[in-house]
Amino acid sequence: MPDILILYYSRGGSVAQLARQIARGVEEVPGMQARLRTVPPVAPVTETAAAPVPEDGAPYVTKADLAECAGLAIGSPTRFGNMAAPLKHFIDTLGAEWASGTLVGKPGAAFTSTATQHGGQESTLLTMLVPLLHHGMVVLGIPFTEAALSSTRTGGTPYGASHVAGAQDDPQPSDDEKSLARALGRRLADTARRLQE
Repeated sequence: MPDILILYYSRGGSVAQLARQIARGVEEVPGMQARLRTVPPVAPVTETAAAPVPEDGAPYVTKADLAECAGLAIGSPTRFGNMAAPLKHFIDTLGAEWASGTLVGKPGAAFTSTATQHGGQESTLLTMLVPLLHHGMVVLGIPFTEAALSSTRTGGTPYGASHVAGAQDDPQPSDDEKSLARALGRRLADTARRLQE
């Protein structure tokens, strides 16, 4: 069964929650399954290596995950209108995959979380899509045919799924955010399935 790789970095849990909603949407498409993966944190000074397997949550991504996937969604919290360093660090190691065309022609999408409504969600999503374009991916967003996109008072954009965690850093997506994340997962899986036909 083809996998959609849902690759993310999550610090407070919000991005991980969105990833799970996207996975639910992927698995609503017959014949498709989600593969959740994360990246290790980075630090300016490393005294000990990160464990080869995280203590909890999704396993760390490998280059084989990229080769084996039929589509890719990348997620990160927003850091000053851009993706967080751990996800960017992993993307920066993909020169061989770029040169060999590992992701060419596969559908790709992005998702993010911010503390505030105007915390840079759209700029983060747009900058996350740029590396996908460089890899030759077919970039997807969320069309306005999804009713929640027009009614949401929290997260959700045409550029990808998003969540507003608020001042309390609540990782639980709103109903609209869940709906839009699942819609993005369905769209990604359905597009991957059509491209493989």
